[in-house]
Amino acid sequence: MQDAILLTPWRDFPVEDTDPFAPPDEEKWDFVLVSNIHQVGSEKENKRKKFLDELSKKGFTIKKIEDKKLFYGVRAPNQIFQKYQCLLRNPDRMLQNPTVHHDIPVTTRIRIVNFILQNTMTPDLGKGTAPTGVMLSRDLQQGSCPVAGTGIPSCLTTPGEDAGGGRKPGCSSDKLQKRLGVILPGREHMGREQSFTNPFRSALLPEKLHDLMKKKVFEATFPLHEKEEVREFLKEKWARWRDIFCQQPIEKIRCYFGEKVALYFAWLGWYTYLLGIAAVVGLVVFVAGITVFNSSQVSKEICEAHNTIMCPLCDQKCPFWLLSDTCTYAKVTHMIDNEGTVLFAMFMAIWATVFLELWKRQRATVVTNWDLYRWDEEEEELAMELINNLQHEPRQYQHSYFCSTIVLLLVLVMIAVLIGIAHALVIYRVIATSLFAQSNFEFLREQANTMAVMTGAVLHYITIVIMTKVNRRVALYLCDLEQPRTFSQRENNFTVKIFTFQFFTNFSSLIYIAFFLGRINGHPGNYVRIAGKWRLEECHPSGCITDLFIQMAIIMLLKQTISNVMEYLIPWIAHKLRKKQQRPKKRSMMLGEDEEVEDPCKRQWLSNYQLNEVNVFSLFDEFLEMVIQYSFTTIFVAAFPLAPLLAFCNNLFEIRLDAIKMMRLHRRMVPRKAKDIGIWLQVLEAIGILAVIGNGLVIAITSDFIPVQVYKYTYSPCMTENSTGVDCLTGYINQSLSVFRIQDFEPHTKVPEMLPDFVRDEIKECSLKPGNGQVVEQGSEAAMQRKPPGLPSDPHGGSRDRVQRLVRGEPGLALTGLCCRYRDYRNADDYSYTVQFWHIFAARLAFLILFEHVALCVKLIAAWYVPDVPQSVKNQFLERKHSNLRKELSMMEYSTEV
Repeated sequence: MQDAILLTPWRDFPVEDTDPFAPPDEEKWDFVLVSNIHQVGSEKENKRKKFLDELSKKGFTIKKIEDKKLFYGVRAPNQIFQKYQCLLRNPDRMLQNPTVHHDIPVTTRIRIVNFILQNTMTPDLGKGTAPTGVMLSRDLQQGSCPVAGTGIPSCLTTPGEDAGGGRKPGCSSDKLQKRLGVILPGREHMGREQSFTNPFRSALLPEKLHDLMKKKVFEATFPLHEKEEVREFLKEKWARWRDIFCQQPIEKIRCYFGEKVALYFAWLGWYTYLLGIAAVVGLVVFVAGITVFNSSQVSKEICEAHNTIMCPLCDQKCPFWLLSDTCTYAKVTHMIDNEGTVLFAMFMAIWATVFLELWKRQRATVVTNWDLYRWDEEEEELAMELINNLQHEPRQYQHSYFCSTIVLLLVLVMIAVLIGIAHALVIYRVIATSLFAQSNFEFLREQANTMAVMTGAVLHYITIVIMTKVNRRVALYLCDLEQPRTFSQRENNFTVKIFTFQFFTNFSSLIYIAFFLGRINGHPGNYVRIAGKWRLEECHPSGCITDLFIQMAIIMLLKQTISNVMEYLIPWIAHKLRKKQQRPKKRSMMLGEDEEVEDPCKRQWLSNYQLNEVNVFSLFDEFLEMVIQYSFTTIFVAAFPLAPLLAFCNNLFEIRLDAIKMMRLHRRMVPRKAKDIGIWLQVLEAIGILAVIGNGLVIAITSDFIPVQVYKYTYSPCMTENSTGVDCLTGYINQSLSVFRIQDFEPHTKVPEMLPDFVRDEIKECSLKPGNGQVVEQGSEAAMQRKPPGLPSDPHGGSRDRVQRLVRGEPGLALTGLCCRYRDYRNADDYSYTVQFWHIFAARLAFLILFEHVALCVKLIAAWYVPDVPQSVKNQFLERKHSNLRKELSMMEYSTEV
């Protein structure tokens, strides 16, 4: 029977496709299909047989091995690859003999076979039977081959045909039908629409391999890890932890995994290489901050403010507290928030631009060496469609404004949900701060805000892990609604959506901390509350940038430790379990019984099947992980100078981790051809712009850099009193703290009813400071200069103890007329903003505009200064074109003379 699946003994196959590095008698197969052993005559068995029958009709060689599961090895005929070479011959090589076919790379072979497997359709036998789908014309049934005038190139004809459509000896209707599967001339009008009007075919539903795998007809499909020289080299010289500082063999990665994987590792290696420079600069900035740990005038004032009473941090049972208690926190803040941070933020904006421009040059050099610089992905996809089905009609470009509107609205809804999750994290921090402040443990009470930030960061990481899975499902659903024309277009649409969702998932909480924390919370006596009960958080008197530092440090550390450990352990454990489950049991031999010769393919196929499954998202996930890390490294780097260093260390391990997974733990990935990293480059460029905006906002809003500079050059003693012997930042903390009358607290706020006797001498009442309009506590300035009666001279002695009695709420003095301090620039009479607030606001806005314009101009200059394509690459193309034109002209002159 001609339609029967070709199942021949393994020793009978020719060795024409064997690996040159493999033994001559070893077989080589393009793909392996795995199926469960279904009941005889069942629908799944019929579907499997029909699908394999369709492959057989296309000339595929199929081999079956039965174990606990059914394994089918498939090998494509050489004619398919000859057609591919003919259709996609490089235009610059048209002078070569078109009949000469060179060996096709293994990666290209696997890619073509995978495309044909994924696009081979078989009817649903459960709903009827029908012909194989090939319509025979009257001429074909009469035995002629009327293909003249069809425009079919000679490389698409079978050995029994000529290019003009004439019939050669051996050209039969069966061969033409079976090898090309064409709807011959005279019946073109019976396209897909009319063919389904036939009642015999109308009940049939075409199914592809993807549909059959959903219905569990096939369990897995994968190319094989062959015992090739390239693979052994990569396993020994690339996929090992000991080679962590060695250069990657990009050319051999391309030979084994294809161009797309090679470009990913080339990009990751280039990113890591340049990240080392940013890591060194960031470390220098951080170390420089440590050297001034104890020398900051702002930190000194906070550490010496033993008599500055701060307002309670919550409404219930929270005591007053001393500003000097946060001395260490203030020093850490200055270690991060200093002049070097501004310069580092500017440096990272330039670095991001230079990195992308240098990568474009590197990419141009690489793809030119691979002869892919002018490769067209759409043309290749159309060629493979025609090779699979000569009657294929390209799907037209379409755009629906209604569909786009629906998708846009759904994207906005999803973004609103992600922002809502960020709000939930804010609510958690507010409630946690209140609970920690009322805790019975002294450590929790004193570090209530810090503990809330840290636990909130851990909770944020958990939401990132969960929402990553949700975001993927939503993005896939939206892509299905759009119905993209090609797989590449679908991948681009999916990339944009998943990155958008992941950006809001990762950065919504950080955006709140950076730009809203402590700025929308109101002030004592008029706090902004959640549900009318819990008031929003406040910034530390030394600034909010430390909160952002803690949040980023925890998230990056967790993502780069737990995530990477799980990324390696889960596939490793899964591989070990699958290997243990599939391990064959040794059968006891009877006396005189000969040992059964094992098929050499069986062990290879089983070992590949035991590896972890890969899918179209395997490489995508690696790209997404790195791009999110790139966002952390650039957007908020002003608040976390160590981000490039952590990313650099992580990437050194990430490269080898991905290599080990691909070579040892995962099945072989289907190679894909590519000449760049695709839409990820546009994403990276967008992140570069966001980095300029984000760092400008962090310095202008989150940092205390602008308020300090405004005070230094406007309100400091150096400007108002022409003092030269004091630090110009003297008095900054007192100037940045507003005064609140305790009697103005909201009615439901519970504060200590009595204050210690110490306050009777030091803080008697609130009054306006003459000539300044500022409200101060009478006696507070004297407390800075003289020792209260009966107290020791040691500032940490009796006076300190009495203030501690105040913050504990011990009885002593009524609250009438007393004050506490809080971070803001407000008047004490009506709590309106002071003139200094508006000066600072104007300075922030001016700095933001100046910083972003300067940074963007520098980025544009850097992009212009570093060309995308090296001159050597341009000259190479120029010489190639000149040489080809000269050869063509010479051939024309030679033919004219003849």
